[in-house]
Amino acid sequence: MKLHDLIPNPGSKKNRKRVGRGISAGQGKTAGRGTKGAGSRSGEEGHLYRQGGNLPFFRRLPFMRGEGFTPPFQVTFNEVNLDQLAAFSAGAEVTPETLDSVRMLRDSRNPVVILGRGELSVALKVRVHRVSAGAKSKIEAAGGSVELIEG
Repeated sequence: MKLHDLIPNPGSKKNRKRVGRGISAGQGKTAGRGTKGAGSRSGEEGHLYRQGGNLPFFRRLPFMRGEGFTPPFQVTFNEVNLDQLAAFSAGAEVTPETLDSVRMLRDSRNPVVILGRGELSVALKVRVHRVSAGAKSKIEAAGGSVELIEG
C-alpha cells in the first residue's frame, strides 16, 4: 500500500448540499430557509441578548444578577511593608514623596499605608497617611517616630 492508494472509507465523506442553484435542484429559491424572518436573512442570527421572549442567557447566569453594593468613596492604599523601608538610611524621613522617588508606590495619587511585615533596625521618621499597629510598634521600638498625614 502506498500513499496514493489511501482513500476514505465508503460513506464517510459526503458532498455538501449546494443550495440556491435553481428550482429543479430541490433547494432553490429560498434555499431551505423558509420565506421571511431573521433566519431567512444572511447575517441576522441575532445576538446573545435576544432569545425570542426567553430570559436572556446572561441574565440566567447567577454571577451577573447582582454583585451587591459597591461603595462609591472607597480608597485604594499604596501598601509598603517594613522590610521595604530597610532601603532608607538611619534618620531618614519617609514620606509619600520620598517613597515615590525610590519607586515604591504603585500610584502616587493614592494614600500610603505602612504594614508590619519584616523587621526594622534603623530609626526612621515616618510621615504617611496610615500605619498599622504592628508597624507602629516596630518603628518606635527601633527608635523612630510615626506621624500621620491628614486627608
